[in-house]
Amino acid sequence: MSETRFKTVRNLPPDHLLGTGTAMCAGCGGLEALHQIYDILGEKTVFINAAGCMTLLAVYPFTPFRGSWLYTAMASAPAGAQGVRDALDILLERGRMTAAEDLQTVVLTGDGAAYGMGLSATSGAIERGLDFLYICYDNEGYGNTGQQTSGATPHGAGTATNKGALGYPGDKKDLFAIWAAHRPAYVATVIGAEPLDLARKVEQAMQLTGPRLILALAPCPTGWGFDPDATVQLGKLAVETGVWPLKESRGGKTMHTKVPKKRLPVEDYLKCQGRFAHLFVPERKDSVLLEIQAKIDAYWGAVECHGAVDP
Repeated sequence: MSETRFKTVRNLPPDHLLGTGTAMCAGCGGLEALHQIYDILGEKTVFINAAGCMTLLAVYPFTPFRGSWLYTAMASAPAGAQGVRDALDILLERGRMTAAEDLQTVVLTGDGAAYGMGLSATSGAIERGLDFLYICYDNEGYGNTGQQTSGATPHGAGTATNKGALGYPGDKKDLFAIWAAHRPAYVATVIGAEPLDLARKVEQAMQLTGPRLILALAPCPTGWGFDPDATVQLGKLAVETGVWPLKESRGGKTMHTKVPKKRLPVEDYLKCQGRFAHLFVPERKDSVLLEIQAKIDAYWGAVECHGAVDP
């Protein structure tokens, strides 16, 4: 990571730009991250918001954003961003807008769009070299419609569409790796519970042009089954157990920005959430718990073998 102006928490913006009193759920980890991201981006942005939880922010004709906001269908946000960026570039070229008036083009989606419905449109936008920032708030399910399984749902989690004794039998898709394989300008994972790491990565992304991803894990009280006041604690556990690696990729090289000194057992993270309760009661599902732990251990074991570079 390059030199940053965010040395300590005292350097973080003291006031939030995003308005209050929205219809978002109490304790929403996605809103927590968006508040922090928007404070760094500033008002000169246009958000292209794919259908999902965050479209609840807007009640026509008002939004809590200080800048511009555009709603799109779930799969269409990158295509919408292309149109917005093209229009801005035409206005600049024709002298109808000055460089000082230009806006950052920002896509805002949940994991349903990012990992699934909008992935092909996103891939196309990256391949075209679209100059845009793509923000995904990842609550690991279709949270706006009842927490159905998505491409981001982790192994063993209970969802509205996976209610069996062992939870979801599949594995979470690696969106970071999918983006990195396209060789975009920048890719990073963040979480609202680590505000300094988040601020530095958004700052880094703003210094670059081209396709850039900020992937934020978004603890979801309603979908995950925990008290809203535990959002920050759960976010920190996601990092400390190694479930959510904080990392960034630029120029084909991936670096971990926060490596847990001594990883906590994954159970410490899982047992705090109702979506994993079936792995502990009425009896422990040790086979599933050991499988989840083994996958995390294997990931970090590979990281240790390769130093700071992602395997």
